[in-house]
Amino acid sequence: MNRLTLRRPDDWHLHLRDGAAMRSVLGFTAARFGRAVVMPNLKPPVTATAQALAYRRRIVEALPAGCGFEPLMTLYLTDNTPPDEVDRALESGAVCGIKYYPAGATTNSDSGVTSLERTFDVLARMEERGLVLQLHGEVTDPEVDVFDREKVFVDRHLARIVDRFPALRVVLEHVTTRAGVDFVRSQGPGVAATVTPQHLLLNRNALLVGGVRPHHYCLPVLKREADRLAVLEAATSGSPKFFLGTDSAPHARSDKESACGCAGVFSAHAGIELYAEAFEAAGALGRLEAFASHHGPDFYGLPRNAGSISLVADAWTAPPSYPFGDSEIVPFRGGEPVRWRLATGTA
Repeated sequence: MNRLTLRRPDDWHLHLRDGAAMRSVLGFTAARFGRAVVMPNLKPPVTATAQALAYRRRIVEALPAGCGFEPLMTLYLTDNTPPDEVDRALESGAVCGIKYYPAGATTNSDSGVTSLERTFDVLARMEERGLVLQLHGEVTDPEVDVFDREKVFVDRHLARIVDRFPALRVVLEHVTTRAGVDFVRSQGPGVAATVTPQHLLLNRNALLVGGVRPHHYCLPVLKREADRLAVLEAATSGSPKFFLGTDSAPHARSDKESACGCAGVFSAHAGIELYAEAFEAAGALGRLEAFASHHGPDFYGLPRNAGSISLVADAWTAPPSYPFGDSEIVPFRGGEPVRWRLATGTA
C-alpha cells in the first residue's frame, strides 16, 4: 500500500506548553489532528476551569487563520480540588477531563495527588456527572523499581478506583506494560487506555544501549520488549479500549541533554506517520483508522471528525532539530528516516 486515507484523527494526550514554546509546536498537531486533549501541567498548573479557558484562548489565538483544530482542555487534580470544580468544568463546554498526576511522577507534577483517598469526593462527583478521569498510572514510592511503577499503580490504585467508582470513565494514559493492557482488557467499556508512538516502536534498549539516549527518555519509561509487544498487539487488535495519544512532550535540547534531563519525547512533527509505521510493521494498517479516528471520540462521547487526511509511503528524514521558543528541540527520529509522509492538501 502506497497511500492511506483516514478520517481526520485526534490526539487524546498532548503537551503544548505555553507562550512562544507553544506557538513553536502547535502547528504540527493542527496539521494532522482535528482535536487534541491538552495536558494541564503548566507552571503554575491549570487547576481551575477559568485557567483552562484562558489557556484555551491562548491556543486558539496562536492557530493559523481558518484552522479548524479544536483544543480539548483538562484540569489538574490536586489533594484540594473541590467537587464543585467538576460542575464548572462541564458547564464550560470546553473541559473534557481531569488529570490525575501522582505527586512527583513526571514533569511539573509536584502539585499532584499525594493520597488517593483525598480525591474520593471529586471522583464521586466525576462519576455522577460523567467527566473522564485521565491517569498518569505510576507510583512514586522510592522502593519500587522504575520499570515496575505502572504495574504497581494498577494493582495498588487503579483497581481500587475502578472498584469504588464503577461508573467512572477512566483512561490509563500512555499504557506501557502487559499488566496495564491486561487490566484494561479485563474491565468494562468505561476503562480505556491511550498508546504513544514511542511505546509502540521502542523498548528500553533504545534508551540505554550504546550510551544513554536522552531524547528517548520519557515517563513512563520505555519497557521490556515483551511489554512493547503486548502494547503493540493491543493497539492493533481493533479493540475500542485502545486509542491514539501521542504524549508528545517538548523540552528544549538543553533541558534534555543535561545532568538531570527532563522526561518527554517530542513526536508531534510526525504524530500520525509514526503510528502508520508501527501498524504497518504489525500487518495492521487496515485498523489504524479506527485506532486513530474512531475509538477516542466514541469513548469520550464526541462526534467523529469530518474530513480526512492522507499518508503516502514516501520516506523522509526528520530534521535534527526544530525551533522551540528561543531554543531548539530534538524530535523523535531526528536526523533519521520516517517511512510515511503526510500528504499535502488533506481536507
